[in-house]
Amino acid sequence: MKNSKFDPVSSEIFQKQLKFVSLFVLAIFSILILRLWFLQVVKGPVYLSKSEHNRIRLHYVDSSRGMILDRKGDILVDNRPSYNLYVIPEDIQDRTSLFSKLEGLIEFDSDQATQQLNAAARNMPFKPVLIKKDITRDELARIETHGFDLPGIGIQIKPQRRYSRGDLAPHVLGYLGEVTENQLQKGVYENIRSGDLIGKTGIEWRWQPLLHGLRGGEQVEVDAVGRKIQLISRKAPVSGSDVFLTLDTDLQALANGLLREKHGAIVCLNPMNGEVLALASSPSFDPNLFIKGIDQETWKDMVSSGDFPLQNRALTGQYPPGSVFKIVIALAALQEGVVTADEEIFCGGSFFLGEQKYRCWKKYGHGKVNLHRALVESCDVYFYTVGKRLGIDKIAHYAKLLGMGRESGLALGNEKSGLVPTKEWKMRRWGVPWQAGETISTSIGQSFVLATPIQMATLISAVFNGGVIFKPQVTRWVRKPGGEITQKFTPQSTGKAEIKKEYLDAVRSALCGVVNEPRGTARNASIEGITVAGKTGTAQVIAMKKDHVPKDEEKIPWKYKDHAWFVAIAPAEAPEIAVAVIIEHGGHGGSAAAPLAKKLIEAYMAGRDQG
Repeated sequence: MKNSKFDPVSSEIFQKQLKFVSLFVLAIFSILILRLWFLQVVKGPVYLSKSEHNRIRLHYVDSSRGMILDRKGDILVDNRPSYNLYVIPEDIQDRTSLFSKLEGLIEFDSDQATQQLNAAARNMPFKPVLIKKDITRDELARIETHGFDLPGIGIQIKPQRRYSRGDLAPHVLGYLGEVTENQLQKGVYENIRSGDLIGKTGIEWRWQPLLHGLRGGEQVEVDAVGRKIQLISRKAPVSGSDVFLTLDTDLQALANGLLREKHGAIVCLNPMNGEVLALASSPSFDPNLFIKGIDQETWKDMVSSGDFPLQNRALTGQYPPGSVFKIVIALAALQEGVVTADEEIFCGGSFFLGEQKYRCWKKYGHGKVNLHRALVESCDVYFYTVGKRLGIDKIAHYAKLLGMGRESGLALGNEKSGLVPTKEWKMRRWGVPWQAGETISTSIGQSFVLATPIQMATLISAVFNGGVIFKPQVTRWVRKPGGEITQKFTPQSTGKAEIKKEYLDAVRSALCGVVNEPRGTARNASIEGITVAGKTGTAQVIAMKKDHVPKDEEKIPWKYKDHAWFVAIAPAEAPEIAVAVIIEHGGHGGSAAAPLAKKLIEAYMAGRDQG
């Protein structure tokens, strides 16, 4: 029998090695289990979300912005489908190759797209990034044909604003621009996201909350490279409300055309309720420029241009009213009793205040004139005289009663109030007393007094409607998507000038004479069969030294020419349209502005007769 030898030392070593291996294996398994727990429990929701994002995508569906239509229901602003090219950063396999393929298929700026992608990919890799707006239908067809070779690329159809008449009434309609971060942070608008376009001016701005509508959304299943597999669910967007305006498109188009190549503004109102029939400002612009995003250079040119095309001169242009202001002086003088309609004042061509001489536009004067003839022939000396009798504060009182020195209330944004000076105003503004000579200049619409075209249209309206100052309105009604009518137009008065009817009648008669009598300053506005009443105005801009003024007016540099005013109303016996025309540096109101008003009145009355 063989002896078996037991070595206790070897056995102990073996036991230690076995224990070490067991502990090592246990540690490895513990680490694996811990890692699995970490991934499943701690990070599970994150990876689940990533997995779902790779499979389920949420796409916003923009609402269709409400249309803007004229008083007859003709469309001025609507929407068209725009095909926009997007890319999802996470789905791109080879950016260089992808962009190279796109450059071969469409007009594409890969450098700009790279910048957009880099900015977006760091934050939200699963969010679609817009890399080109409004691709053509041919480009769309090429993208769809090669879609299998373009991983990460997608097309979204969005409604794009369309101003179908181009530069027709852009200062009324307004334009769109991207919402600012400041507006988003302040919560100025509801249901607005970064990148959305909102109304910046005009009707687009005024009715932004109603025009915008409510965004919808879609849940879609996509494959590994982002291609749509199926629609899972959809919440339909709600279109914005449609806005109907008081504008007469034919009249508006005529106003635009009459101002082309000029600097100035035209306002046409219904004098009996304040409806805006036409409102034009020139130079103008095409709001379609802003839809795709205007480049910095073009924007800089527009805002820095001396032509100021973005300025709505009808509401923000502040001009000396010139002789149109004589309407205010005449009514104030009659109401205050400082003159009667029959009193005659002698005009020898000049008026003296102490040693200061103030000239009449007619060198050798008008002779003896009463109020009627003074308005018809626009005699300066007559109004110097009655203005001095009134004093500046009474003049200011009546100017404000007739709608001057304050905003009209036409809600298109950025309206100016003009200026009606008083003694208190000058002391507060300049720290010096009012001078009597300044009253003389104010009496013919010069000195500090300023007015906007909308105020002048409101003024002539008030004279013929009994003194009522109507708030001008351009919205006729708003129609919800279901057809319900809201925001329906109702005339709104902001005051009434309490002036005796006999005094209003006297001034009305004189304003009819301005257009229809042989010596009237606006005979160019006379229309056979229609009684037009009006008042011309020539507002001095920059005084030239007397020895520097060319004898031939055509040779006077444009910037030194006077502004030309004309306000009119027709038919005088039953008013339907009031017109204010300002032509910057146009010269005389009777020759530069009155013929334009005549064409507008003729067109409006002809259109009324036809329909």
